[in-house]
Amino acid sequence: MATYKPAAKKKRLAKRAKQTRWAPYWTVPKIYGKGRRVHPGRHTVIKRSWRRTKLKV
Repeated sequence: MATYKPAAKKKRLAKRAKQTRWAPYWTVPKIYGKGRRVHPGRHTVIKRSWRRTKLKV
């Protein structure tokens, strides 16, 4: 990718990067209850890796 990126493209890439982060840890007891141990990445809506799926940005 180019060294110089237009501001609009940077904003689009930043938004996509935020979507792939894990959900906050406090969502686990909120959804499943106190006793259940589940990985917070399970609640992330969009699961994407920079290796697997390329963005059409």
